[in-house]
Amino acid sequence: MNSRLQSIIDRRGPIRKIGVVGMGYVGIPAAALFADAPVFESVLGFQRDSRSSGYKVAMLNRGESPLKGEEPGLEDLLGKVASAGKFRCTSDFSEIAECDAVTLAIQTPFADPKDLIPDFSALVEGLGQVGGHLSEGTLVVLESTVTPGTTAGMAREILEEESGLVAGEEFCLAHAPERVMVGRLLRNIREHDRIVGGIDDVSTRRAVELYRPVLTAGKIIPMTATAAEVTKTAENAFRDLQIAAANQLALHCEAMGVNVYDVRAGIDSLKGEGITRAILWPGAGVGGHCLTKDSWHLERGAQVLGGDLRYPHGAESIFGVARKINEFMPRHMVHLTIEGLRRAGKSPEGAKVALLGWAFIQNSDDTRNTPAEPYLAAMEEAGAVVRVHDPFVDEYPGIEVSHDFDGTLAGADVVTIFTAHHHYASLDPVRVKELSGREHPVIVDGRNVVDPNAFIRTGFVYKGIGRGDKNSHEVVPGR
Repeated sequence: MNSRLQSIIDRRGPIRKIGVVGMGYVGIPAAALFADAPVFESVLGFQRDSRSSGYKVAMLNRGESPLKGEEPGLEDLLGKVASAGKFRCTSDFSEIAECDAVTLAIQTPFADPKDLIPDFSALVEGLGQVGGHLSEGTLVVLESTVTPGTTAGMAREILEEESGLVAGEEFCLAHAPERVMVGRLLRNIREHDRIVGGIDDVSTRRAVELYRPVLTAGKIIPMTATAAEVTKTAENAFRDLQIAAANQLALHCEAMGVNVYDVRAGIDSLKGEGITRAILWPGAGVGGHCLTKDSWHLERGAQVLGGDLRYPHGAESIFGVARKINEFMPRHMVHLTIEGLRRAGKSPEGAKVALLGWAFIQNSDDTRNTPAEPYLAAMEEAGAVVRVHDPFVDEYPGIEVSHDFDGTLAGADVVTIFTAHHHYASLDPVRVKELSGREHPVIVDGRNVVDPNAFIRTGFVYKGIGRGDKNSHEVVPGR
């Protein structure tokens, strides 16, 4: 144990004031929950006053959530802590100097996973801001998912250089990765076990002090910072692998004329001691900020941290293969669309496609790495005209996203479902056909949200992921 750092912490006393850098899907709910904990006096949310995100500052200070979609309890909690004076958002990073603990929740994408070099530019900027205003005894926690070795490596170096302080001797440094899913942010933070890894024992204990008050059901699992980084990247790599297995099975079932959902139910029915059948759901593709890149963080960590890696990045790695399968699914949606059009006697050239769902996950406005984007690009390249509808998404760079459902479907040769928003589960085939004005419109269901038989009876050409039992159905004569 570092007695010097511990003595600094003892003089500073308990954590009272917290700073959260990055007001997004992770930072906003975390800040609200910290502020709601009675043991903490106040929370500052730090958000750059940029053209794209600066509007969040005023909204959050009014107690309003800038996150669209369904996030149970978040807006009410923000209103509560903002009106009580326990939470405030600012673009003045100098106020970090007043904080006892600072967390960073900043995106860490890969511009090109082939070179295994992540884009840490936003994280580096955030670390620089924190380091430039760091005071002795402060706890700094990275919540962003990073390449294993980043906390004790790059992050430590930047913070020390900017602050003139030494990590592990004059300030605490830890990694406590977020484990949230859009649509259940507050519940996930409260109920999921929290992985906490410091660069030393003092840092780990201080980070445990920070997170324990916000947990209602979850427990804290302490470990080293690098082990925490591996845990986060590995759990997402495994989930991506499980989805890829379901997608591969769906492709096999299509080829064999079988319903993958019947097969999945059969597999999932086997229960008993020592039996694990964690089979997930197939679909039109994997999106979001995490699963699309965390396998690459894990792969890079194994290379950067050095050991004898016998399965290098690429086809030899099972995680690399999983990524390729999941990245293929939007292209498979294109194949199903073109085959559906062919069965309806049409070409993709000039075809009108109504694309339903631009967010990557149901009942949310989160469009990060949406699998609908490569589908749209491929269909436009094939000559189709694509209109996008999403009830939650207001705008997206370069894409017109409509909230007008009838207008999107009017004159459509193809209706393609990419997101399982609850709005789409109750599609009326008769009404959809009337809006399309086509004798045999095509419906391509990427999330198994509609009843194939109802659409087939109405004269649609149906295509669905994993629906080998229906994808070659006889086309019902027009009525």
